[in-house]
Amino acid sequence: MVRKTKEEALETRTRILETAEQIFSEQGVSHTSLQDIAAAANVTRGAIYWHFKNKTDLLDAMLQRVKMPIEDALERSCDANSPDPLSQLRRSAVDALQLISEGASAQRVCEILLFKCEYVAETADMRRRHVDSRKIALGRYEDGFRRAIALGQLPPHTNPRIAALGLHAIMHGLFMDWMLEPGDFDITEVGGRVIDDFLAGLKISQPETPAG
Repeated sequence: MVRKTKEEALETRTRILETAEQIFSEQGVSHTSLQDIAAAANVTRGAIYWHFKNKTDLLDAMLQRVKMPIEDALERSCDANSPDPLSQLRRSAVDALQLISEGASAQRVCEILLFKCEYVAETADMRRRHVDSRKIALGRYEDGFRRAIALGQLPPHTNPRIAALGLHAIMHGLFMDWMLEPGDFDITEVGGRVIDDFLAGLKISQPETPAG
């Protein structure tokens, strides 16, 4: 038997991953078998098992090759020394919306995570990836809001953790709503306005009144 070159093996692995991403987004994770992926990728089941131990291993590899839009945008615009942390937060949020609107692969993976995957034992790695992405975003948002408070861009009574949770919830909701019906609105334009309103609301928020 002729041994495949490294380049050929890498091409096969990439084709399997790209096909899996497509089929999972169309059929859902639980309704997709390795045989489905093999047939769509025009490879044998043996070829899949040569590169991946099982469907869980394939799922994990698929997730590792795609950066989530929020993570990607935060990495591009994160600067702990920025003199304008609020503008930085806005830019990273809008950049994330732009990335998902333009990136087909990121769209499919987000759609799989949000709509096409049951979080059971088989998909534990997908749930972990989703949770890790959320933790990264919340941590970066919270740091940004804390710096904004320190620099006087937000009232001193602002709770940076709650602000971070609010911004993340807005981003998550925009992603979900837009992916349900992408043609319904421009996620970058509308999302930018929603984020602006949220940040403006934080600037004029009043301190909580003690109960009693």
